[in-house]
Amino acid sequence: MISIKLNPQELGDSGGIQKVCEKIVAEEENVTKQLENLLSRQCHLEAKLRSVTKALPNLQIVKSDAQHLSEMIAHTSNLAENVSAKVRKLDDARSRVSECQQRVHDLLDLQLCSEGVKLALQEEDYEKGAAHVHRFLSMDQTLLRQTADDVQQDCTAVTNSFSLLHKAAELLQTEVTARFDEAVRADDLASVERFFKIFPLLGLQDQGLNKFSVFLCSKLQETAQKNLRAALETRSADKRASVLYADTLTLLFEGIARIIEIHQPLIESYYGPGRLLTVANALQEECDRQSKLILNEFRKHRQLDSALAQVADWLRSANSSSSSANTSGATTSQQSRTDPKNLDLLLGELTIMHARAEMYVRFIRRRVQNDVEVGVSAEVTRGLLMDKLETMLRASGLCHSMQALLGNYLQLEHYFMAESVRKAVALDQLEENLQIQQTSSMVDDVFFIVRKCIRRAISSSSLDGVCAVLNNACSLLEADYCSVLRAQLRHGYMSGYLDLTQAYNALQSSIQQGRLQASDSEKARLTFLAYLNNADVSTEYIATLRLSLGDEMAAALPGMTERDRAKLESCLSGLGGVTASLRALVEYGMSQLSASAIKPRVSPWVDAFLNVSHVLTEEEFSSYEANEPFVRNLVANLESLLSSFKSSLTPTNYDTLVSILATEVTHQMEKVIAKSSFNRLGGLVLDKEVRVLVGYLTNATSWSIRDKFARLTQIATVLNLERASEISDYWSNEPGAIAWRLTPAEVRHFMTLRTDFRSEDIKRIKL
Repeated sequence: MISIKLNPQELGDSGGIQKVCEKIVAEEENVTKQLENLLSRQCHLEAKLRSVTKALPNLQIVKSDAQHLSEMIAHTSNLAENVSAKVRKLDDARSRVSECQQRVHDLLDLQLCSEGVKLALQEEDYEKGAAHVHRFLSMDQTLLRQTADDVQQDCTAVTNSFSLLHKAAELLQTEVTARFDEAVRADDLASVERFFKIFPLLGLQDQGLNKFSVFLCSKLQETAQKNLRAALETRSADKRASVLYADTLTLLFEGIARIIEIHQPLIESYYGPGRLLTVANALQEECDRQSKLILNEFRKHRQLDSALAQVADWLRSANSSSSSANTSGATTSQQSRTDPKNLDLLLGELTIMHARAEMYVRFIRRRVQNDVEVGVSAEVTRGLLMDKLETMLRASGLCHSMQALLGNYLQLEHYFMAESVRKAVALDQLEENLQIQQTSSMVDDVFFIVRKCIRRAISSSSLDGVCAVLNNACSLLEADYCSVLRAQLRHGYMSGYLDLTQAYNALQSSIQQGRLQASDSEKARLTFLAYLNNADVSTEYIATLRLSLGDEMAAALPGMTERDRAKLESCLSGLGGVTASLRALVEYGMSQLSASAIKPRVSPWVDAFLNVSHVLTEEEFSSYEANEPFVRNLVANLESLLSSFKSSLTPTNYDTLVSILATEVTHQMEKVIAKSSFNRLGGLVLDKEVRVLVGYLTNATSWSIRDKFARLTQIATVLNLERASEISDYWSNEPGAIAWRLTPAEVRHFMTLRTDFRSEDIKRIKL
């Protein structure tokens, strides 16, 4: 259907009528296409209709089969419902019969229990009597009376049995409690365990556990006090006198572990799962009391509080005088200080105590957790018991004591590390021959101290303690140790001797002649190089330290969560900051060395290039090529310079020195080349000189430094061209082509140095 809205205004002239006619024709063509499209699908639609018509008879068959199947399913459902109803009735009846039989059996057992408990009391067979009472207590007395009334119409016998058994139960409870207390007083462990097993049969689980816990605590108290007395009597003669109190605390923990190991099966067998927590709680309370006594003696005889007071004074003094500290880290305030060596054994004992306490806590947690998870089926109950366990451990006096002890340890360890490093710096020494020992003594001493302190913190099994010591170590290295290196390097390298070998010879000569002190300039140069090596070696030590500490911590601190690992990694990353500071010091020191020993010497050597003409005849070219006076002298001078430093610098510092030297030589060479003139033969000589120079300096180091000669090599290539137009064969911006370090303007400038290139040819070159 054609649907075009006509606007009367469009029909006002022939042009408007023509436009309307064109719209009608376009619409007509569109409708025609749609009709043709529909007609083209006629055959397909007719085929579909024919297939549907053929399927109609089959649909009737399917319908009838479906109705038949529905009727069969409904019939089967009715049959199943009838059968299941009869089965439910039979199951109901069976359950009632079983319940009736159980009541009858309970009535018979009631009579047997009543007679058996009398006989057991007469024979003092408490286990048997308790078993009868336990059977009686497990019965439903109301149902028994109702059953007796239904069966015999007489409840007198049942009531008498009830009365007898109640009295027997009370009598047994009193007797077993008395016998248990008597066994405790007599220290008869076999009798204690015998009557402990009877309590749950009489419905006295809580009372039995409490009494048994008191007994175990009394044994633990007796043993702990005996061990403490032995420690106090033999503390001076014992071989392990330095860790005597740690051993005493360990014996306390081992005693608790032994008690749990021995008696846990007994508790689980007679009192059921989940009851170990009650005994563990009582033992923990006794542990708190005994550990407090041990720690009090430890503080008293190890004079811990006195040491802490002196450390606190030192910290206040260090903070108040930090602005006036000298380069060795010693403050102007020289109060009496505790020798760090005197704290070494004390710190070791503190870490052992904390580690043993952590091990003990893990043992208690694991034992109770296994007891709860294996025996208690209800998830809610398990959760409540575990929450109770964690609350008990966190609130224990032992936990609080260990936290205080850890804080004391961190204070003392901070003092020990800082003072030991200060002494190592103050006692720093240089070898007489720096070629034998490239660093001073303080590097090994400082990192030995830092590593020792960190590893001692790891042995405490405290992640917080390890992180605190790590942070202290990073602050100490970055603030104090790096400051010492920086202060020495800031003095610079004195250039009094042009050959360091002469400095060594002069120093050795002075020593041989009895002059133990070298000259100030010699000592300053040797000290500068040693401290430059100190900074470089320190970066290697830190890398090794970080790698080894990661493995040691993973082994010493098992069970770390992802959060703990992230915290530890964050602390270890502080060593990366120290490495960055040390590398900055190496760069600063190398710049000082370059300014004093490289630039002043390289410049005149390279300036000799200006004394040799590079506009050569064939005869001059042959003579120059045979002698190579400039490059041979330059290489000889560079060899002399590098050989004087090679044995005195670490491999990394030496390679850095070669790299700086290469940069300086190329820079100076560019300057003198720009002041010279060349012909074709002069360009060939320059190219050879550059190749010799590159080959020597490349072989002088293990680093790849060819990139530093890229500009110089390209300058030699430009000046070695046969014709100016040949530069187009070398210059290319295509992908994969050699990257030119020279700009087009620089290329044209260096080409102007060729006396045989015309300026018009150079200007016509397109780069």
